Amino acid sequence: MTTTYDLAIIGGGINGCGIARDAAGRGLSVFLCEQNDLASGTSSASTKLIHGGLRYLEYYEFRLVREALTEREVLLKAAPHIIWPLRFILHHHKGLRPGWMIRLGLFLYDHLGGRKLLPGTSVVNLSRDETGTCLKGNYIRGFEYSDCWVIDSRLVALNAVDARAKGAEIRTRCKCESAHRSDDLWKVNLKDTITGEEQAIQAQVLVNASSPWLDSNLNHIDHQTTREHIRMVKGSHIIVNKLFDHQKAYIFQNADGRIIFAIPYAHNFTLIGTTNVDHQGDPGEVSITEEEINYLCEAASEYFSPPITPTDVVTSFSGIRPLFDDGKSEAKAGTRDYVLKLDDKDGAPLLSIYGGKITTYRKLAESVLEKLSGNLPQMKSEWTELAHLPGGDFPTDGLSREVSKLMADHPFLKTEHAKRLVRLYGTYSHKILAGVKSGTGMGQHFGHNLYEVEVRYLMESEWARTADDILWRRTRLGLVIDEEDKKALENWLTAHFDTDKNGKD
Repeated sequence: MTTTYDLAIIGGGINGCGIARDAAGRGLSVFLCEQNDLASGTSSASTKLIHGGLRYLEYYEFRLVREALTEREVLLKAAPHIIWPLRFILHHHKGLRPGWMIRLGLFLYDHLGGRKLLPGTSVVNLSRDETGTCLKGNYIRGFEYSDCWVIDSRLVALNAVDARAKGAEIRTRCKCESAHRSDDLWKVNLKDTITGEEQAIQAQVLVNASSPWLDSNLNHIDHQTTREHIRMVKGSHIIVNKLFDHQKAYIFQNADGRIIFAIPYAHNFTLIGTTNVDHQGDPGEVSITEEEINYLCEAASEYFSPPITPTDVVTSFSGIRPLFDDGKSEAKAGTRDYVLKLDDKDGAPLLSIYGGKITTYRKLAESVLEKLSGNLPQMKSEWTELAHLPGGDFPTDGLSREVSKLMADHPFLKTEHAKRLVRLYGTYSHKILAGVKSGTGMGQHFGHNLYEVEVRYLMESEWARTADDILWRRTRLGLVIDEEDKKALENWLTAHFDTDKNGKD
């Protein structure tokens, strides 16, 4: 017998998982399929910022900036383990944007979103402050303002975990092969990308949240209205060994009108990005080009001393931003706002999502469900604004206290290990170590404080299946784990993974 859901969602990125969580919490039956791993595309290739988008003010996107600034503090309170405040240094470059424009922009940035938790803008003397020591000597005056940092792929995973806890079915490595309307329902044909097993489900409403794959998926889905198109814009980042010892970030203006960030990353590295390049072709086949590497190195070298060269690049990553195609000639000017298109003229509704920012994913989910409220009248009211994400039920300044609690319960933990666990899992760290009484109880060690007990948790509770799932999208240890330890992890996963379980309880 084919199972029928209220809502079926294609895409396991931040938008899809955010919608699944919100909908399940409103009492709807929800199914989500993702053809790869959670956050395996755009949602793990962001600049890792929860921010209003200071530069979007130049394009008069005041609604988007206001919404994003408000969400910045909502998300900080919801997930203080994976989201934390970050101060940015914006120097005054006399040859580019004038000082009055920067001051006006920062004034608006401080006041548009009802800021309460984060400190406001201040002036900094770069000739005296520690943030000026790594810069070339001709920059004296700067401004310091607030935004937030996020472990982006974990934000996706936590939304999926909460969605499942509220009754949603989350299926990874499960591709939507086709979908068609039948008797006012969607019949969705699915295929397990590992076993090849086929399955069909039914749903009252179908949401296409497949980001860069949105257009290609629409080729296999019944739709009647004239569809819009996404504009695929590639954003690439490089990671180099850390360029400065403090924990503040930089936003640099470039002569071409773009900006780049230089951000402390994973303790010993600096993240530099991003580019804005229109992309054609398969969104799954995307990587940084030599031209992009040179661009980022040269742009950063305009400000840092000594200069950065391509040989300094430790690793890189690229992702596709699926922007709504608003006809702008330059990729940097394309809107970052989201657009929702509802096709309900021929039976069961189809809603397609164009664009969106990781910062506004929660509001996007609310907008989606509001747009579908006439089709799903049984749904309950909004609830996510004041709700914690899994593991985030502690104050925004309480991370160190949570580390102390974990070490008190498990005195065999080293401080750095406890900090890493709480940063990734928050109060759920206690669930991971439940019943573990000593270091030997954590099982096989895979290097850099990654033990079998954590790997098992990620397999059983967060849909992790491969070494890359664990090292890059769940723990961020891929930068420091060596090949020997990675091979040991791969061998362990091969020996222990239950292919029928696929991460489900």
